Amino acid sequence: MPKPQDHYFQVEMELKDFKEKALDIKMPVWAPGSYLVREFAKNVNMVYAFDENGKALKVTKKTKNTWTIDKGKAKSVKVNYEVYSFELSVRTSFLDLTHGFVSGSGVFMYVNGYQNRKGSLEVVPHKDFKVVSTGLPKAAGGKFTYEFENYDQLADCPIEIGNQVVFDFMAAGVKHTVAMYGEGNYDIPQLKEDMARICEAATNVFGENPNKDYLFIIHNVVDGQGGLEHTNSTTLSVNRWTYSGSQYLGFLSLVAHEYFHLWNVKRLRPIELGPFNYDEENYTTLLWVMEGFTSYYDELLLLRAGYYKQDEYLSKLQSSINYVEGTPGSRVQSVAHASFDAWIKAYRPNENSSNTTMTYYTRGQVMAALIDAMIVSKYDGKKCLDHFLKDLYNKYHKKLNRGFTDSEFKKELEAFLGQDLTEFYAKYIDGTEIPPYRAIFGLVGLRADDFTSVSPSFGASLKQEGGKVIVRSVRRGSAAEDAGISVNDEIIGCNGYRVDQKSLEATMNSLNQDDNIELLISRDEILFSVKVNMTTYTRPQFKLSIDSNSPRQELLNYWLRVEK
Repeated sequence: MPKPQDHYFQVEMELKDFKEKALDIKMPVWAPGSYLVREFAKNVNMVYAFDENGKALKVTKKTKNTWTIDKGKAKSVKVNYEVYSFELSVRTSFLDLTHGFVSGSGVFMYVNGYQNRKGSLEVVPHKDFKVVSTGLPKAAGGKFTYEFENYDQLADCPIEIGNQVVFDFMAAGVKHTVAMYGEGNYDIPQLKEDMARICEAATNVFGENPNKDYLFIIHNVVDGQGGLEHTNSTTLSVNRWTYSGSQYLGFLSLVAHEYFHLWNVKRLRPIELGPFNYDEENYTTLLWVMEGFTSYYDELLLLRAGYYKQDEYLSKLQSSINYVEGTPGSRVQSVAHASFDAWIKAYRPNENSSNTTMTYYTRGQVMAALIDAMIVSKYDGKKCLDHFLKDLYNKYHKKLNRGFTDSEFKKELEAFLGQDLTEFYAKYIDGTEIPPYRAIFGLVGLRADDFTSVSPSFGASLKQEGGKVIVRSVRRGSAAEDAGISVNDEIIGCNGYRVDQKSLEATMNSLNQDDNIELLISRDEILFSVKVNMTTYTRPQFKLSIDSNSPRQELLNYWLRVEK
């Protein structure tokens, strides 16, 4: 990185002991853990190759992410290329005068067919950068020289390069290192204590921690973008002022989420998610388990670690349920379908997404809560979802050293619960029906009262933009859609009067079913009027509360980890 302000990482790859006369080198099209084809090859300019004597070798681009090197009889090959890196996210690479961040799958190439080859990596920082942080193990030699067992490991260990603040803490017998880029209102002693508690709580679920060391790379920026899991590290992107009040609990929840992925995804995983196919989408219907169960635990761990009270935790779970069931897309897209179509829908939302999709994160979280309650009831408060996940971890990761198929996961869950889940899957996993919350949560003494409401609704959300009232979204089957209103329409007037967002929403909220209004619309600078006939919208809604009279109070205490 000789000139960080040009945003280019300069990469040299040395290949030895390859007998073929031609070698294909490839750049992945996606970053594991982030299910979207991002076409990382778009950031690569010309690729050059030379033999051991410095003689240029012919390089031909074969596909969008493949280059063929005519090696001939060369004993070794040096490949040189540069990667434009100016997108600071947890899944993409970045370089400027303040720091460099390498997300491996978008910077490092591999020789096709030889992803299992060992290798070494030397990082040569810019002269003003003094610190390198990565989960790769140190190698003998230079100060910033590392080794990797295979390409998966190289791609799976992000690298922070600069002058970041670094501190350590111990948790679950493991050394944890935190590399902080950017200023923020964080307090290091407090972070050491709180992050250790979260790591301990997560380790307690599985009974062991699979790492000898672990790295948190934290980017403190204006626009925080979440996190991305890795085998012995994670990258978190958060608002730099997030370390106080309710925002701080959100940060700890993000820590819990990405740390829980150490087990759930990185080791306990669908068979499609490793070893990876870096050339194309890796489809699975189980992201609701991988991300959804992890979302369930990121809040549950905060409860267990003492950051939430029971009612606060139940309020969080209730909000998730009401978000899921109150979104029109929940009746259109099943959680299994949402998992499979993550590649084309989850990361590519449009103005109609709320009508057709549901996030496997939140719906998966809700399904995890229901399954947890079923397990607690089945084993009379002696086992919970922890025990099922631990059994899966021991069998598929530790014993079989592979992922599981969709059918294997279902069979394992059926065996653990001692019941046929065919109907359950058909309705709530592969289907879009509303689960029987009252019945299932009632198994552990939790009330789930149905407060479904039917009320007049316009069915379009609005925003004030440049002094104009703009339609942001339109719910399918709503009064707004029936009237012919579309996203990006400007609403100028209502019943002959000019409106702003506040006055128009006030008018809409005062209307009853079958009331009529006339709106003046501008679309593509053409004015026209539409008549809106108010219709109703049914919004499923539930309220969770502790049933103090339930004979199953002890089961609820066990589920919520109430100390006696």
